[in-house]
Amino acid sequence: MCPTRMKPDSPKRPRRDKTPEQALAQLMRLCARAEKSESDALRLMRGWGVGDREAAEVLARLVRDRFIDDARYAGAFVREKMRLSGWGEYKIRAALQRKGIAPQTVEEALGEADRTGMGERLRTQLERKTRLTRYSTRYELKNKLIRYGLALGYDYATVHETVASMVADTDPCDDF
Repeated sequence: MCPTRMKPDSPKRPRRDKTPEQALAQLMRLCARAEKSESDALRLMRGWGVGDREAAEVLARLVRDRFIDDARYAGAFVREKMRLSGWGEYKIRAALQRKGIAPQTVEEALGEADRTGMGERLRTQLERKTRLTRYSTRYELKNKLIRYGLALGYDYATVHETVASMVADTDPCDDF
């Protein structure tokens, strides 16, 4: 048996049940340290065994007291992922949608983002990937870089243009 798997007869990790008041206090502390979305708070409360009705009341209080604000969370998420992680708009949009952020809020956050330097960040990421990638032809390298750039969430035109400027299209052909 794999050492990382739990044995079927072993006890599960005990659930950390919290009262709604304890959940509120804990979430206030967490939100004071870092931005949290409404879905993050609901997920945490579900894990703490807080009932749905009580969780909704706690969440309403956190939103009312401005501990949680999805628009503020989306803005911080966009800035952090663009600047520090080098993600493109498509990947950021998908991540925020998975978090349950409203599409209008996501679009507003992306609209306020500082797009200066995005091309340079993409180029830096692709140069780093080039150093770590094994390839036998330039064509293979170019394809790998394009796939990587798309996986980072950048649009095809930008990725293709950046990769084309980095890698010559073809290897010179041998004469027959």
